[in-house]
Order: sequence, then structure tokens, then C-alpha cells
Amino acid sequence: MSGLQVLSPDTGPVATRPPEDEIEGDDEDEDLDETFLERLWGLTEMFPDTLRSAAEVSANCSLSVGKRLYSFSRAALWVGTTSFMILVLPVVFETERLQLEQQQLQQQRQILLGPNAGMSGGMPGMMPPAPGKL
Repeated sequence: MSGLQVLSPDTGPVATRPPEDEIEGDDEDEDLDETFLERLWGLTEMFPDTLRSAAEVSANCSLSVGKRLYSFSRAALWVGTTSFMILVLPVVFETERLQLEQQQLQQQRQILLGPNAGMSGGMPGMMPPAPGKL
């Protein structure tokens, strides 16, 4: 057959099969079942010992600093929260109570003196404005 007849679509599908020795050679790849960590550990062997020890010291130092930072942040958060609760919240509650008390006094004055008393009055304890002067 000529080269054109072999490649023409009229000849039909051509079955290709790899040689027998290549089929059995694939078993070697299937036997290597290793995890990602095992493969990564195997790759570390290509670096010099000084680089590996420097990386280990650096990782241990980073871990130690991270633990200390976490511990410090927990303690600082505890001190800040308890200080706020002890020092600031009583002041906030007391000012809220005083505002509520002033509102109640203003409502009592409005009920006793009429609806216009709330607008014309100044601060309690001050002299009322003189009649005739606006």
C-alpha cells in the first residue's frame, strides 16, 4: 500500500496497542503510594544541612513568637474589658439615671403647671425672666 492509502479515511480505524513490556512497566508507578508530607520530607534531603537547620530554627522561633503574642493579646483583652466594666460603665449608668430623673421632673412640672410650662421654663433653680422683657 502506498502512504496515501494508509492515511485515507476509507481504510477504516487502525488499532494501536503499546508493546507488552511497556504495559507491565506501569506497575512501578502504582506501587509508589506516598502522602504529600512524605514527598515533601523527601524533597528536604536535597538541601544542605545548614539550610535545613536554619529553617527549623526559624519555624520554631515563629511558633514561639506566635504563642507569646496570643498569650499577651488574651491578657490585654482581659485587662481592657474588666477595666472598662469597672471604671466606665458605672459613669455611663449614673449619667443615664440623671437624665431619666431630669425628664421625670420636667414631665411633673408640665403636668402641674400646664403644657406651656415646659417651654417657658429655664433650668431649675434659675430666676424666671422678668415680665415685659422678651
